[in-house]
Amino acid sequence: MSPRPPAPAPTDDVTAAESWDAVVLGRRLRHLRTERNLTLDALAERVGATGSHLSLVENGRREPKLSLLAELASALGTGVDELLSAEAPTRRAALEIAVEKSQRAPHYAALGLPQVKISPRTPTDVLEVIAGLQQELRRRMEEQAATPEEARRANVELREEMKSRGNHYPELERQAQQLLDAVGHSDGPLSHHAAADIAEHLGFSVHLVSGLPHSTRSVTDLKNRRFYLSRARTPNHEPRSVLLQAIGAYVLNQGEPEDYSDFLRQRVYTNYFAAALLMPQKQAVRFLRGAKERRDLAIEDLRDVFGVSYESAAHRFTNLATEHLGIRCHFQKVHESGIIHKAYENDEVTFPSDHIGAIEGQQVCRYWTSREVFGVSDHFRAFNQYTDTPSGTFWCTAVVEGHSSGLYSLSIGVPFDDARWFRGKDTTSRSISRCPDPTCCRLPSPELESAWGGNAWPAARANAHLLAAMPSGAFPGVNEVEVFEFLQQQADRD
Repeated sequence: MSPRPPAPAPTDDVTAAESWDAVVLGRRLRHLRTERNLTLDALAERVGATGSHLSLVENGRREPKLSLLAELASALGTGVDELLSAEAPTRRAALEIAVEKSQRAPHYAALGLPQVKISPRTPTDVLEVIAGLQQELRRRMEEQAATPEEARRANVELREEMKSRGNHYPELERQAQQLLDAVGHSDGPLSHHAAADIAEHLGFSVHLVSGLPHSTRSVTDLKNRRFYLSRARTPNHEPRSVLLQAIGAYVLNQGEPEDYSDFLRQRVYTNYFAAALLMPQKQAVRFLRGAKERRDLAIEDLRDVFGVSYESAAHRFTNLATEHLGIRCHFQKVHESGIIHKAYENDEVTFPSDHIGAIEGQQVCRYWTSREVFGVSDHFRAFNQYTDTPSGTFWCTAVVEGHSSGLYSLSIGVPFDDARWFRGKDTTSRSISRCPDPTCCRLPSPELESAWGGNAWPAARANAHLLAAMPSGAFPGVNEVEVFEFLQQQADRD
């Protein structure tokens, strides 16, 4: 699946950029018309349209042109803003809207059920029941889909997409460059001020607050066009990157995720977009090509020149290495326990995986660079190592960074032949991995088995998240009640 295209440029048609809803508009139009005792044909005659056309508009199935909206507003004695208001005019209209929108959603269509035709004669209590049942059905489907199994399958699917493209998305690069050009950013690290300029260019203001819902990194208020970020600074959520991710979600026209796979894909695209703003393709490629010519490529240099984290620099390297440097590579983020947190490859390295091809949660061979680095005393500089594996010999560079959940290694690896382009290629550190052969590092030696077999009983640390469903909700892990309450509190202060 390719990234969602941006919203189309404004035309005479009312566009999504104006934040309106066809179903809500239709109900507001019908409410105002009936309040004034006008039939469809009578109103149509006043605005030079047909009754059938206005019927489609009232049912949310036809998008009116701005010129027709202006005519309708005038004929009804109101303003265009009143017609385009996001609020339902009555409680019954709100129920009609909820039922109508639910029936148009993918989860309802997948059930193969007939559409419920809503008319003025449909009892309000019937609408209450239908809306309640649809809401509960959707909640259960979201909860059912967001299981660890579903999450792993979504990761497999997305990783295959990334591999097929060399983890390079030209459409996202172009959109990021257009924004940079719009604010006059031509070179060097993107400052916090320039990030705020981008938000302002898009018509948004940036607000640092103390009470951001704990389940969120940012909250975007589309109604008042505000980005809310946490005032508290944490090493895990640098505010500039968080703001750029929120900007990316808006620019890429991302809506409510259809399922966990869509949620995951949206996060990957917004992270990519933010990285393309922080480390613009043109400047980053120029820098990396120069380093390659000198045979002195180093992830830490990319980190330092653009003022980003090592992890961000490593991800960005995978975006650009194959497309612009002709280098195949792999990336790993591994917890100190040896468990893979994130990984990507297009160089045919063999990651440990389960029966569906998922690698998250799998344990890396003890002799890989991403594990060996934890035993190195010098964590200030990168650790480099060659590793002979059944898939070939790979050179890898790795660092260790702290996180609220422990220590993680971040590593970039390439096939042996491409090591010549990197600083650290002359390392004497070398290891041999026979994994997935269990005798490599997963089974005790005969001596240890003889000494301790049947005489040890460890108490395992339970990983509760492996037993439970993934966080439920449209945006997994986000408490929607907290978000809405937060936005209402901000609105009340204005």
